[in-house]
Amino acid sequence: MKKPSCVRGGCLCGAVRFEADLPSKWCAHCHCSMCRKAHGAGYVTWVGFHSAHFRLVAGDQHLRWYQSSPGARRGFCKTCGSSMFFEENRNPGETCITLTNIDDPIDRAPEMHAHYDNHVDWIPVDDALSAFRR
Repeated sequence: MKKPSCVRGGCLCGAVRFEADLPSKWCAHCHCSMCRKAHGAGYVTWVGFHSAHFRLVAGDQHLRWYQSSPGARRGFCKTCGSSMFFEENRNPGETCITLTNIDDPIDRAPEMHAHYDNHVDWIPVDDALSAFRR
């Protein structure tokens, strides 16, 4: 069976659709307070892709960007509110996509916890993964 060369996904209402070519760069659970607040969850699982391998295929008029901190922005659907993307100046050429908004299996399992020093104690975490404090 041939492995897929790209993954597809989109927002809750289907207005915003995207594709990203594999391989991904990394997959990690982020515990920072901004991710938790933006997604209403204990942590958010992100998958990093080269920006040149990411394509918005539908819904450009529905996609909005919010500058969540200097040099960082988050992309979401203005219709349904799905938070899907993250980009920051510290990692130029990289687009991060929430794993939950990707419809297809990706090429790796989550590999680490990011910003673990901000994790909440009311959700269990996989202690087998590396934990990076910042």
